[in-house]
Amino acid sequence: MKKLRTRGHKVVLNRSAGGDAGITLVLVLMGAFMFLPMVYAIGQSLKPLDELFMFPPRFLPRRPTLANYSDLFTLMTDSWVPFSRYIFNTVFITASGTAGNLFLGSMAAYALAKLKFPGRKWMFQIIVMSLMFHSTVNQVTHFILLSAFHWVDTYLSVIVPAMASTLGLYLMKQFMESSVPDTVLESARLDGASELRTFWVIAMPMVKPAWLTLIIESFKNLWNMGASIYIHSEQLKTFNYAIQQIVAGGIARSGAGAAAVVVMMAVPIIVFVISQSKIIETMGASGMKD
Repeated sequence: MKKLRTRGHKVVLNRSAGGDAGITLVLVLMGAFMFLPMVYAIGQSLKPLDELFMFPPRFLPRRPTLANYSDLFTLMTDSWVPFSRYIFNTVFITASGTAGNLFLGSMAAYALAKLKFPGRKWMFQIIVMSLMFHSTVNQVTHFILLSAFHWVDTYLSVIVPAMASTLGLYLMKQFMESSVPDTVLESARLDGASELRTFWVIAMPMVKPAWLTLIIESFKNLWNMGASIYIHSEQLKTFNYAIQQIVAGGIARSGAGAAAVVVMMAVPIIVFVISQSKIIETMGASGMKD
């Protein structure tokens, strides 16, 4: 009788030790290759100005220095609008837009996926068709609507369109249809649970992979958002806009611009690293059946 392989007191099936080693090696090589752009960006931020314009360019700095980060800090402190204000604007817009997108998108997706009402099919078709249009195409209509509500040059001009993202609604709706059984919802209703309680307590935990993915995607888009055509006041603009202004200052600010890229890149990466284990875990759990 063939002896079963075990790892950590668990039986490992359908793969030899050599197969495990081969797969691990391939994954390590792919991970290292995907990590190269981040290494290059960090290396650029540590290069002195003469190395930044060296030809042919070098992947890693010869004489690494932190002068670019100190220059960036100096430029930030010399700004007539405090950089803390730019950071607050970015954090507030990102947090509000992401929370609103998750809340409204999930509720609308639940209604379209699990509630029967007239016109829901053609309503969903309109949502699907809206995915074909780039945001640039809608800027004129957005401006007309925002002007009518007197939201131009306010936080709402950025937060409300982010909350109404149809991509998040589409993602949540498709996931709810496939992962939330109607029998479970009916059991909750028979036990006396309200529709809101059924949605929040029963449906939302079952689609955790979808809304975690939605949070990361929405956070990334809002955090990396540059200047908005709907915001004119300098006090309401984002940190990414301020970074772009620094980079636009000419060759002398190229080092500070390289450091700024790393600063902007760090936060979404940290958020993803913290959340990715939960996404993988919930994705695996969602595929299991009793």
